[in-house]
Amino acid sequence: MAPRIPAQADGDEITPQQTKAPKEESKVYKREIVWRNVVIFVYLHLAALYGLYLGFSSAKWQTSLLAFLFYVLSGFGITAGAHRLWSHRSYKAKWPMRVMLAFFNSMAFQNDIYEWSRDHRVHHKYSETHADPHNATRGFFFAHVGWLLCRKHPEVIKKGKTVDCSDIWADPIVRFQRRNYLMLVFICCFLIPTAIPVWCWGETKWNAFFVCGILRYAFTLNMTWLVNSAAHMWGRRPYDKHINPRENMGVVFGAVGEGYHNYHHTFPWDYAASELGEKYNLTTIFIDLCAKIGWAYDLKTVNPDMIKQRKLRTGDVHDAGPYGH
Repeated sequence: MAPRIPAQADGDEITPQQTKAPKEESKVYKREIVWRNVVIFVYLHLAALYGLYLGFSSAKWQTSLLAFLFYVLSGFGITAGAHRLWSHRSYKAKWPMRVMLAFFNSMAFQNDIYEWSRDHRVHHKYSETHADPHNATRGFFFAHVGWLLCRKHPEVIKKGKTVDCSDIWADPIVRFQRRNYLMLVFICCFLIPTAIPVWCWGETKWNAFFVCGILRYAFTLNMTWLVNSAAHMWGRRPYDKHINPRENMGVVFGAVGEGYHNYHHTFPWDYAASELGEKYNLTTIFIDLCAKIGWAYDLKTVNPDMIKQRKLRTGDVHDAGPYGH
């Protein structure tokens, strides 16, 4: 079983039950590398490269196809689940959809829903400051993966304790996942993706584990990380030129619809995270399909006039298109 990789290794998780005042932090921040995480991530990516080799050499095509499917589904666990549903409350979901999203989220193995959502709320509230967990002003590498390889900046811990996450904790599905997270990760992220190819079309356990398990997991991680790194550095800013997040089409495709980042940071309550709705946005298509069967409802959107006025007021006129609007 793969060890749990904390969002940032600080040994100080923030839970709803925590009532004690934070300890005084040093005024001088000194970066401290967490070598355990460095070793884990180096091994993970080397193993993923080996999985890529197996995918092109000995694994059956069905195994590679299933790995791609699990990448999309686990992506939904982050984008439609931890991000748009629990972090931003941009729509509501009935319990069958929330259970499904919690399953997909456990397959993604990017920390439990509560911890992921808490860090994301901190990111939005204190974006591009020392309180931002993956502050992009510290460089591409830090925003992409470096923030997971060192201790949190004291401001992240301090400001994180001020962000209210009681609404997230109120969901019993979130509490169940958090309390059983390691077991669920073992089952959802590694056991099921390995077992299905072996049982259904006679794939070897070795190929199934490295292609459907490790390679798919590492690829999904990096696609999510690109939202924190590339989408905060490269692309257009048609909605607000005063913030770093950008519209990055490469990230849109890689992160199943999450690359319209200038729009998202301008209008974070929009369930589509884009002015374009379903266009190039698998996550929005998924939520809309769930809405048609009654699982998703109260989908929040932004008035087109508000979008137009915001672009005229704060958008970069040189970055206005083409987006089909």
